[in-house]
Amino acid sequence: MSGSGTRGAGGRKPVFHPLPSGDPTLAWPALPRSAAAVTLALLQQFGESQWWPAEELRRQQLRQAAALLQHAWRHVPFYRERLAGAGFRPGAALTPEIWSRVPVLRRAELQQAGAALHSPVVPPGHGEIHEISSSGSTGQVVTVRGTRITRLFWQALSLRDHHWHERDFSARLAAIRPSPPGTADYPRGAAAKSWGRWAKGLFSSGPSNVLNINTTAAQQAEWLQRFRPGYLLTYPSTLRELLLHCRDQGISFPGLREVRTLSETLPPETRELCREVWGLPIVDGYSSQENGLLALQCPEHEHYHVQGEAVILEVLDETGRACGPGEAGEVVVTSLMNFATPMIRYALGDMAEVGPPCPCGRGLPVLTRVLGRLRNTLRYPDGRRGWPMMGDIYHTGVAGIRQYQILQHGLDDIEIKLATAVPLGPEDEAKLREWLHFRSGYPFQVRFSYMAEIPRGPSGKFETFVSRIPPEGGPGPGDETKAKQGD
Repeated sequence: MSGSGTRGAGGRKPVFHPLPSGDPTLAWPALPRSAAAVTLALLQQFGESQWWPAEELRRQQLRQAAALLQHAWRHVPFYRERLAGAGFRPGAALTPEIWSRVPVLRRAELQQAGAALHSPVVPPGHGEIHEISSSGSTGQVVTVRGTRITRLFWQALSLRDHHWHERDFSARLAAIRPSPPGTADYPRGAAAKSWGRWAKGLFSSGPSNVLNINTTAAQQAEWLQRFRPGYLLTYPSTLRELLLHCRDQGISFPGLREVRTLSETLPPETRELCREVWGLPIVDGYSSQENGLLALQCPEHEHYHVQGEAVILEVLDETGRACGPGEAGEVVVTSLMNFATPMIRYALGDMAEVGPPCPCGRGLPVLTRVLGRLRNTLRYPDGRRGWPMMGDIYHTGVAGIRQYQILQHGLDDIEIKLATAVPLGPEDEAKLREWLHFRSGYPFQVRFSYMAEIPRGPSGKFETFVSRIPPEGGPGPGDETKAKQGD
């Protein structure tokens, strides 16, 4: 099997990976096992659909969305009134106009509805039902259900990502991520013979190692030096601390080919730092526990392609209008394959910026940037809102900062939390205050606090900027201003 979707990839040769055969007497061409055959069939279709014009992709999305809405109408009473009010009727065509009138589902509604959003039946062939819990970085748990089909699509899209970026499955994969206590602790971490269960029956892969994210940058560097991986997967905040440690100590990893990030917002400064310290690119992904893989980084550019075969991802402004290229708004997602807990036009609580069509030729929608949590917009005393671009504190010339976090407590009250060996002096604090004023464009009142370590959120995530200002009546789809690249 060749890398799915290498057409238009600058003339690069596809990478071939032998498929393990389900019959030992048929070594090649291989006879795939039944589960593997389904995944390969999806990959084959993805290889074609990624090149469709945007209009054809949208037509097929609405076709699948109609099936999802009909199921929700019949089996999830929560949706019946919402869909009827939008003008939807089972058996009738689903038009873009009807779709745009379906109310956005808020996280609070999802939590309040609870089991009322679960379908008592799923269509034949969707397989066993499992529960998915997500607390994100808020600690507010959301529990939904998925099926064998939702897992299958996550697996197939993960494989698309590997093929897009032409990864060598024979290399070692290292992951630094949250792990249950005692399962991946330093110094050994945890080990497996393959990259994960998605590879079973599909591809032979090299070994993998996992280290708990709650380790120091020095421990992570030593662990990586011992295991010498070809690929590293971790969170952006963890990567930034590791890069700074390696820069200070002159540490490099000669066998490392690529760094992958997930779960948190990736600041552009971290991409630059990775090139500076290790000479390597970062490949980022956008996903949610509730909805699976949402967008993957283009194999030829640093923006993201929405995985339109599995989700409808909308970016909406304050009026509910779809944002155009260069505009930022609230991310609203519909998982097209989840018939166990339909989440129709679900507001994730994230902000993203829409991009123009990609020069690579793929018709999949483009996100230029994933900006982060909707609630964490910077608020100004004059009523304005903005998106804080504050990932470059390490370029201020202030030494000794291991971690930092910026909290807005009031319209003119900002706290900078610092993890340092000793508190900074007045001159360095003045530099940071000046830096924040420059980056925000406003002379906020700034105070400093010091601690040994700034803890991560309940899911292992770390947020650089946190707003403690309560929303006024709850945020709407575009409580935020339209942001432009580089603002």
